[in-house]
Amino acid sequence: MPVPPKVSCLAPGALTRLDVAGCQATRRGPAESTALDLTAVRALETADRTHTLWTDADRAWASRAAAEVVGQGGSPQAFLAQRARLALARLGERFKAVPRAARTLRWRPWLGTVIVAAAFAAGVVIDRIGNSQGINVLTPPVLTLLAWNLAVYGLLAVRLTTGYGKEAPSGPLRQAVTRLAAGLLTPHAGGELGTVLARLASDWSRIAAPLYAARAARILHLAAALLAAGLLAGLYLRGMVFEYRASWQSTFLDAGQVHQLLGIALSPGTALTGIAVPAAGEIEAIRAPGGENAARWLHLMAATVAVVVIVPRLLLGLFAWLIERHRATNLPIALEDPYFQRLLRDFDGGPARVSVVPYSYTVPPTATAGLERLVARAFGAGAALTISPPVGYGGEDALPMVPASTSAASVIVLFNATATPEREAHGAFLTATAARFRPAGALLALVDESAFNARWGRGAARTEERRRAWRELCGQQQVPCAFADLAAAGADLTSAAAQLADAQTAIETALAEATR
Repeated sequence: MPVPPKVSCLAPGALTRLDVAGCQATRRGPAESTALDLTAVRALETADRTHTLWTDADRAWASRAAAEVVGQGGSPQAFLAQRARLALARLGERFKAVPRAARTLRWRPWLGTVIVAAAFAAGVVIDRIGNSQGINVLTPPVLTLLAWNLAVYGLLAVRLTTGYGKEAPSGPLRQAVTRLAAGLLTPHAGGELGTVLARLASDWSRIAAPLYAARAARILHLAAALLAAGLLAGLYLRGMVFEYRASWQSTFLDAGQVHQLLGIALSPGTALTGIAVPAAGEIEAIRAPGGENAARWLHLMAATVAVVVIVPRLLLGLFAWLIERHRATNLPIALEDPYFQRLLRDFDGGPARVSVVPYSYTVPPTATAGLERLVARAFGAGAALTISPPVGYGGEDALPMVPASTSAASVIVLFNATATPEREAHGAFLTATAARFRPAGALLALVDESAFNARWGRGAARTEERRRAWRELCGQQQVPCAFADLAAAGADLTSAAAQLADAQTAIETALAEATR
């Protein structure tokens, strides 16, 4: 894929439309459903390394059809989104598992409503506080509800102070909500299709994890608020037709200690309603088996729950919702990713221009065919490939003219692996080439192992030793290096597909390194 020179998003006047789109994508990502479609298609096109499930013709069709739909004035984001939709539609006709997996991973919004409604219903149906219609002011669930929420606030405060600026790991409740709402994808297919599904699940889990964590937090905060609201609603509804009697009993506490404890626990309710906690004498009077009408206790408890639980939880839910909205439109899918750059170049920037300069190497026809296939895979089917006449050994000053342009043609220096890399010859040629063509475009070295493998076989030790020597030389010149058996890649055989895939990966990795 073509890799343009690095640009600054702070200088928009110098950017092309594709560069502007890339800068915008770093600030505002695609919508959630579109991001999932893009992730699914990218998983397919990167995991299907041999192009057997999704052929070169399929990939070219998806790009061509999407470009026709969005039109010449369409945005890069619209093109990518349309291409993903078209690809998934065609894939559904052949491999229903891929679009089905994408649907499985989508968030189920109805589950949040169910959880919140169930929490409110659970609060309403709690009809026993202490015994029957009696309220033991020292027992659950109200005081337990307060203690639980205060513990949650403490934990949130600790995470905020100790991990500020970092994404806190999700707790078990958030993880459970995420699993239920986002589904569990367990690939059952084997082979290449199973690899695609596993890649999709892994990629989307990584991309959507922050968003889903915020969404689960919002649901849990609302559920906690509604649980408390349901509890209070149930108490007041039953209090309309039954008389609650308040009392207490304890083995270890006396009335004075109970007064102090309740004065602290119910102080928010006292501040809100103006109803004071009864004095120690009054509390002693309602010690079991005594009691009194529980109305003032219910008001104190309800006000305290509202201040300590309902209002804070609603505020936390609002905060989580704001984070969720931000993350939903800022999913980490950027157009500067090499995969998207390859797709967008044909759409917005025209075919990629790739110039190959062989050094002391006359490229045989079999290797030329492999080079053409490799460039089509790595740079796009419409890539314009130019192979210059070979530069003779020691001809560092005889570089061919490769016209530079704003689209930044990529230059590949092609070496023969049978040659022993020499700093004075091969290294000097790389230095001269880098001086000529950088920073106008990407520059990398490609070492053809065809003749080396034909002479010495594919012995791992000998091959790795030669590769190490070439890597060392290229590293000294700060030029990324890739290796390929171009003769094997050019053979139109199924057995050569893995060779082609390995070479494509190596070139894409080298191109990514060239832009760092």
